[in-house]
Amino acid sequence: MCGIVGGCAQRDVAAVLLEGLRRLEYRGYDSAGMAVIDREGGLSRTRASGRVDDLAAALGPELPAGGTGIAHTRWATHGVPSEANAHPHAAGEVALVHNGIIENHERLRERLAAAGHAFQSETDTEVAATLFADRHRAGTPLLEAVRGSLAELEGAYAFVVISGHEPGRMVACRSGSPLVIGVGIGEHFIASDVAALLPVTRQFIFLEDGDVADISREAVTIYDADGQAVERPVRTSELSPEAVERGGYRHFMAKEIHEQPAAVAETLEGRYADGGVREAALGPGATAMLDQAERLQIVACGTSYHAGMIARYWAAAYAGLPCEVEVASEFRYRAHAVTPGTLVILISQSGETADVLAALRESRRLGYAGALAICNVPESSLVREADLALLTRAGPEIGVASTKAFTTQLTALLLLVGALARRRGRPQAEGELVRAAGSLPGDLERALAVEPQVSALAEQLVDRGHALFLGRGPHFPVALEGSLKLKEISYVHAEAYPAGELKHGPLALVDGEMPVVAVAPRDDLLDKLRANLQEVRARGGRLYVFADEAAALRSESGFHVLPVPAGPEPTSPVIHTIPLQLLAYHVAVLRGTDVDKPRNLAKSVTVE
Repeated sequence: MCGIVGGCAQRDVAAVLLEGLRRLEYRGYDSAGMAVIDREGGLSRTRASGRVDDLAAALGPELPAGGTGIAHTRWATHGVPSEANAHPHAAGEVALVHNGIIENHERLRERLAAAGHAFQSETDTEVAATLFADRHRAGTPLLEAVRGSLAELEGAYAFVVISGHEPGRMVACRSGSPLVIGVGIGEHFIASDVAALLPVTRQFIFLEDGDVADISREAVTIYDADGQAVERPVRTSELSPEAVERGGYRHFMAKEIHEQPAAVAETLEGRYADGGVREAALGPGATAMLDQAERLQIVACGTSYHAGMIARYWAAAYAGLPCEVEVASEFRYRAHAVTPGTLVILISQSGETADVLAALRESRRLGYAGALAICNVPESSLVREADLALLTRAGPEIGVASTKAFTTQLTALLLLVGALARRRGRPQAEGELVRAAGSLPGDLERALAVEPQVSALAEQLVDRGHALFLGRGPHFPVALEGSLKLKEISYVHAEAYPAGELKHGPLALVDGEMPVVAVAPRDDLLDKLRANLQEVRARGGRLYVFADEAAALRSESGFHVLPVPAGPEPTSPVIHTIPLQLLAYHVAVLRGTDVDKPRNLAKSVTVE
């Protein structure tokens, strides 16, 4: 998600805004910008494609003077990453920053253009700036100009608006995208994240959906969705500026595991409403491409490949679409018989994975119906080259072993399958997926609460050199991901199998020294899985079963059950992923390995 920072103060605010942007860099972005109003009402605006350092270079050593300003890091949605498309956008004396998507921007643009307004960018945000400025030019105060225009906007948004005609004021409003006001002494600030403002305040007001805030140095007045003045509580953050770097966690991996509820919420933000998926999130032409899709071909590597394997089950069960999943390094080196109407989906956290990029280019040559990227980096090669992109919005992931990238990829894939279900006349399936997705952040929060039990379990595995992981159906890829995490960061040799494959070879490895980790949700395959687990017990194997509460499994000698909070069936694989990540992490900590930087591995594999 994009980053917003703003301020109204007696002092010059440019340095505060620049530092706030740096503290939001973890979100990922493709451009940055700042607008400041001086004491006489003069508006200066500077934007740059690239990083905050590029913006700082464009600003130069003398930052603009002024006590009112806004700044932004953009994650491209409408329009390519460029200076012209960067925020803040301006129209006349009005400048604004925006998070979210204005879905009816094309109709509004046509109307405003017919009235004589010219546009300099491809963005939906400039349309909103022009709409607000049009009312403001007519003599309407900034607050009323913004409030009067909001009814014309459809979609999700967080706006912060300033005007050279009212140099000591910011107007902020939110619908679906978060905004928080920082309360200082004789000054007020605003941001999309508390982290941006910790250097200047620990006191915060969190705006609610529908709120419009009139902000000056001296006061904040908040109006609710009905236009009534309301009081929102001031809360004190327990975070310190220093703690934000690693969030108070011992390792980035631990921080990123615990960030997953918020990261998944970011993935979902603005992308569904009224029980359906907003296809606008996929970009122009998405509907036509989804309508053409008769088959899916997913291509990915490592953890992203496991996400694709889970999506294969969802595609068949909810959208009625056949789906193949292939490792990218194999895809480009075999003969293909491409079925007409096959949409290729390429998954990569970085968007620079060499094998995935090569697979994308090979799919062009082979004549696939289209290419859709699921990625965390908007300015990446994969996003630029694909026909459509669904950004995961996980923010930068520092730990080499992927955690929040995996769960946000799964969330994005869930939304994609929901959209495909709708296009194929399955609105009930779409509704089921959307409801499950909506509860996912809370479900993941509950899953994290099992950490003390997982930590205790890790003590029983720390001295083992091998482990087997088992799962069935869509939870078999969860077992694969759990085994990968364990081997990546603890260097314990681990393998995963469909539980029904035990008697076809892996059972020969089972004895009293071999820990066997199983994923056991309450689903149609639970009774089959129970039988497989009994095969392990009969050979003296020690079982560690991650079972959701509805499975009603109980611990016995040699059969350790760790209850996992139950969730909706579609998202059960995502929920069961959390305790396996925690298990790998705590085993690695006990073994004393370099958790965030495991040997021989890199975060982004940019060579074949």
